[in-house]
Amino acid sequence: MGSFSIWHWLIVLLVVVLIFGTKKLRNIGADLGGAVKDFKKGVGESETAQPKIDAAPGERIIEGEVTGKTKV
Repeated sequence: MGSFSIWHWLIVLLVVVLIFGTKKLRNIGADLGGAVKDFKKGVGESETAQPKIDAAPGERIIEGEVTGKTKV
């Protein structure tokens, strides 16, 4: 009653292939692989993307953080 042997896993694999078929399993694998690839690409782009700020000649760009609002 311990862990499953290799024969148990082979029987389970055979039943899954018989139920779904190899074409359906191949499509599921391709879809899952594409999703993982797109996710990794999206994460990589968001970490390296820097906002591009263009200033016209003679203008200055001042970066800062708003911490409070005061009336003038």
